[in-house]
Amino acid sequence: MTLLLDGKTLSENIREEISKRVKAITSKGYREPTLAVVLVGNDPASHIYVRNKRKACQKVGIRSLFYHLPENTTTPELLDLIAYLNSEEKVDGILVQLPLPEHISQQEVILSVSPRKDVDGFHPENMGKLVARIEGGFIPCTPLGIDLLLKHYRIDPKGKDVVIVGAGFIVGRPLALLMLWRDATVSVCHIHTKDITVYTKKADILISATGVPHLIKGDMIKEGAVVIDVGISKLGDKVVGDVDFDSVKHKVSAITPVPGGVGPMTITALLLNTLQAYEQNMGLKDVGL
Repeated sequence: MTLLLDGKTLSENIREEISKRVKAITSKGYREPTLAVVLVGNDPASHIYVRNKRKACQKVGIRSLFYHLPENTTTPELLDLIAYLNSEEKVDGILVQLPLPEHISQQEVILSVSPRKDVDGFHPENMGKLVARIEGGFIPCTPLGIDLLLKHYRIDPKGKDVVIVGAGFIVGRPLALLMLWRDATVSVCHIHTKDITVYTKKADILISATGVPHLIKGDMIKEGAVVIDVGISKLGDKVVGDVDFDSVKHKVSAITPVPGGVGPMTITALLLNTLQAYEQNMGLKDVGL
């Protein structure tokens, strides 16, 4: 029988623990954790993501500051705001919603966020810690969410063939590093891969993060594989993932649904990173709280 990897329920349980932790700290007179969210422009999908993130913060007791900048904001103007947020002691985490408008340098923006407030985990210092297996850095939210999901269901990547379809900066590349940290043998497929089925058919754990609806079919995977679907798209009125769920579900040992799989875990990972940033900023670990 196929195991459904329920990210929605797991994320709710983790968020409850985060809420308890925040209440325990603030009950001792400490201020609440604070996340600054920056959105540039009017991309509808970005607005939805930001709203969901801020709503999740509110539910667990994390204060969210929202900075909505116009589409024509320049790179220097955005960098000035980030510099201000870096200097604000009561701001623990900074999230700049991606993608940014094309005229803004994403690279400059990522480099400008203080590594200790980089709850997205994109700064080279945090990516470097992921490469070097150094604890204490921030792991990008979707890879961290997937890692938490695998741990909860006791799916150990160690020694397994893990195939990641999609080599993006936000998911594919950091996820490959994290799976290497977990001692998996990792293959990463991308747009220039000649034949992805050569890799997908040997995967013990297949993770797809392309945003291409129903890219992964049942005949592309091996019997008993674990399938993690990161993609989310709309086909008509239906929300679907990268994986053709109906043709895959009877062949695999475990699979994430879309929606309700990786998506909720990504936001929960952001909350965990924000709590970590807060505790490090406040020095709470050192006082036994």
